[in-house]
Amino acid sequence: MAPRVLIADKLSPTAVQIFKDRGVETEVKAGLDRDELIKIIGNYDGLAVRSATKVTEKVIAAASKLKVIGRAGIGVDTIDVPAATAKGIIVMNTPFGNSITTAEHAIALLLALARQIPQADISTQAGKWEKNRFLGVELTAKTLGVIGCGNIGSIVADRALGLKMKVIAYDPYLSPERAIDLGVEKVELEELLARADFISLHAPLTDKTRNILNAETLARAKKGVRIVNCARGGLVDEIALRKALDSGQVAGAAFDVFSAEPATENPLFGHPNVVCTPHLGAATSEAQENVAMQIAEQMSDYLLRGAIYNAVNFPSITAEEAPKLKPFIALAEKLGSFAGQLTESGIRTVRLSYEGAVAQMKTKALTSAAVAGLLRPMLQEVNVVSAPIVARERGIVVEETTREAEGDYDSLIKLTVVTDRLERSVAGTVYADGRPRIVNIKGIRMDAEFGPSMIYITNEDKPGFIGRFATLLGDARINIATFHVGREAPGGNAIALVEIDGVAPPELLVKIQKLPHVQQAKPLKF
Repeated sequence: MAPRVLIADKLSPTAVQIFKDRGVETEVKAGLDRDELIKIIGNYDGLAVRSATKVTEKVIAAASKLKVIGRAGIGVDTIDVPAATAKGIIVMNTPFGNSITTAEHAIALLLALARQIPQADISTQAGKWEKNRFLGVELTAKTLGVIGCGNIGSIVADRALGLKMKVIAYDPYLSPERAIDLGVEKVELEELLARADFISLHAPLTDKTRNILNAETLARAKKGVRIVNCARGGLVDEIALRKALDSGQVAGAAFDVFSAEPATENPLFGHPNVVCTPHLGAATSEAQENVAMQIAEQMSDYLLRGAIYNAVNFPSITAEEAPKLKPFIALAEKLGSFAGQLTESGIRTVRLSYEGAVAQMKTKALTSAAVAGLLRPMLQEVNVVSAPIVARERGIVVEETTREAEGDYDSLIKLTVVTDRLERSVAGTVYADGRPRIVNIKGIRMDAEFGPSMIYITNEDKPGFIGRFATLLGDARINIATFHVGREAPGGNAIALVEIDGVAPPELLVKIQKLPHVQQAKPLKF
């Protein structure tokens, strides 16, 4: 059955056609209120939105089939990403489709602010000729402080350099090498505030960036600074900025985004040195078309081929990588499940080792799958998307290493779990048939597929165990599908991994546990 996508905000006809051409069923229902959306969202595998539709926790709770939410644009603050993550729903955006448009708007506001163009336009069209009133400032040789030098911020920096400005940037994630490539000087926030003649914000809205410009930081800024915000409302304390404008500490501000939108009223409105636009950063025909087409392509690729691009809550996986990665994701999850079903005390550390060809793949996705498998026996709601966050919340340290192949396998994944009481390792690979296999348990060689229902037994390698065990299963009328054994040395510790038809009843497991030389007998489900 073809996947179904609900387009809840207006997308271009070209984007809708992309879905259809790729075999994805689409329904366009723009303007739904929350209750209407909740009523029908359970029928869809994908949800495509812009900024108008609010994808709340209640909407996500009703989305029983939903696999992906696609935002045609950058900001995902209208989507409850934690709720989507907890439910295993991929959230995608299109961070590059409107980058140039937004950056150009920031430069336009920068120029408008410097030369008071909107105010001069209103005055002139009112029949006044106030040349002396609108005394502007040049941009040449002025210092622009960019807060957030990612995709859009770097374009703004490039355009500002073209205007012969000096550009300094505050961004904790900007590497010194990248700063050199961009031609900007990387500084701390304090230095940016002290030196910048103009400040342009291009950071996401997070707990760390909310009100990054507030009464305290504005007071430390260079007197007469001018501020442009084309990023997100909430980055600037608007009440504090109004006071700084009134006092002259800030000479002017140009805002395209506001803490509450649609902004029908705002502390900045009405100030003579403020320029405002109604969130026009991405409002060009080119940008609207680009982001709509991109989200249609991304969502289609995920629903049809498992490719993940520009997800905000999961590593990206290309269309070429997806089919190669899929069997290893299954292997990683099953190795995690194997360890999780045998773990009875608190987990402190999880170590993932990737050897050979698999080490060149998207190991972050594999680690997420392994941790999901590990935690699911204890936390049924955990999934591949939410697993890293759940592990972090519970104080579980997840370590990941990669190296070249050193043994008998082209690719090997080894998972080690460290608890308060023990350390347990299990390793597996994927053969040419695409089926995941366990090849090592606690240092003991093994070669077993994962069956739906299995029994895991540790015992001393003594004669008679297999016969007694098989007799117990025969008496219980349970058929053995596969039987795999391994041992450290003759007469030493041994392991049996047995696939059975059906489920082993508790009383049978008690009898197996009582067999001579048996140390442990555990049921497993995959």
